[in-house]
Amino acid sequence: MKTIRVDVAVIGSGTAGMTAHKAARMQGKRVLMIESGPYGTTCARVGCMPSKLLIAAAEAAHAVAAAPAFGVHPGPARIDGRQVMARVRSERDRFVGFVLDGVNAIPDEEKLRGHARFIAPGKLQVDEHTIVEAASVVIATGSTAIVPPEWQAAGDRVITSDAVFEWTDLPQSVAVVGSGVIGLELGQALARLGVRVTLFARGNKVAQLTDPLVLREADAVLARELDIRFMTGVAHVAKTPDGSGIALTSRDAAGVEKTEQFEYVLAAIGRRPNVDKIGLETALIELDRHGVPLHDAHTMQCGKSAIFIAGDADNALPLLPEAADEGRIAGGNAARFPDVKPGLRRTPLAIAFTEPQIATLGATYQQLCVSHAGRFAVGAVSFGNQGRSRVMLQNQGLLRVYAEFGSKRFLGAELIGPRAEHLGHLLAWACQAQLTVPAMLDMPFYHPVIEEGVRTALRELALHLEKDPEHAPGCADCTPGP
Repeated sequence: MKTIRVDVAVIGSGTAGMTAHKAARMQGKRVLMIESGPYGTTCARVGCMPSKLLIAAAEAAHAVAAAPAFGVHPGPARIDGRQVMARVRSERDRFVGFVLDGVNAIPDEEKLRGHARFIAPGKLQVDEHTIVEAASVVIATGSTAIVPPEWQAAGDRVITSDAVFEWTDLPQSVAVVGSGVIGLELGQALARLGVRVTLFARGNKVAQLTDPLVLREADAVLARELDIRFMTGVAHVAKTPDGSGIALTSRDAAGVEKTEQFEYVLAAIGRRPNVDKIGLETALIELDRHGVPLHDAHTMQCGKSAIFIAGDADNALPLLPEAADEGRIAGGNAARFPDVKPGLRRTPLAIAFTEPQIATLGATYQQLCVSHAGRFAVGAVSFGNQGRSRVMLQNQGLLRVYAEFGSKRFLGAELIGPRAEHLGHLLAWACQAQLTVPAMLDMPFYHPVIEEGVRTALRELALHLEKDPEHAPGCADCTPGP
């Protein structure tokens, strides 16, 4: 077994790992990136990009179906599942290729294949062939989709989103378990492409929403198109006798059970960080109850050690922009250790590419109920009769915006509505710039645009900011969702 000595060892070559490697290398350090699986990020292989390719196909199919409402009659749509999936895989492979080009540009001496595990705080063993001694280590091992063991026993018809993008044709039916971003995006896309989809949600949560009024609106809007069973769990899954599908038994809030058959069951109930098999017990760092290293979110440092963590491995926000920022901070601090410095943490922004889209930014409603004791100003606008939304026949959804009494500083927003990906960016920039609500209302608004809805919500927010905080909308004024 050979021994390699480096300044910084990075475990993982995903978005966080590659960014950490680059950040450390830019400071002139000797860096080694260790990877046990295929090169290529979760985003490019099985996440952001292939899912958006499938969604784009679904949007095209939906546009044809919605055209008659405008007086446009293109005729019945024919969805070629093989062609849909061929484009998804082909374009996915193209995006992966760009990532691989980046990996290939890294010198061979800075890459090592194999599974790394700690055998001491600054020492890693990679498979049975190499010992790596590093002054600092960055853990960027990513995450894995959760599939309960009892579901796995039902065979390969129980899948995660990873498997969807390897399909060569669209199936006849899919049960989607989970109403998070992945479950909603794929469930709606498949349904729009002609697949019989039933989505099972153990509670009434939708994507990343926490505001009960926005959540209630999202539940209602999405249920108009999707077969969503809220407050319904999965009691049992089993392979059908002929092995061609899965028999899924669900149980609703009243305890009523129902068994249905699907070609596939898609587990979209969350992801777990890949930190359980890397020998953290020998790293001499403190772990939380999930086995994830406790760390400073501004420096990504684990305790006072020379170990840093970034990306999905830290079990915080499994989003590509967050992984990139954390990788940059972790890699830079690993190279500078012990001169550790806080890095730039941007305003949180999360988007679900459903239709209507869902976005949260800045402080969420739930966070404000804690940090501001439920006393913060709220403004809202319904997209139900908003001008541009109605023009496009996309007039559904709700935006709620939040601000601080006294300073009038804009704090965040939650919404489901048309073009939420763009509204989310606009509002996130205002939040990061620490703009006040009056300053935001001084900005230009064109006509007719979706952004006029933002102005309507901000105007209401401005009125509430002039009220006595004890009598202004806050947590007490919201009722729970359905």
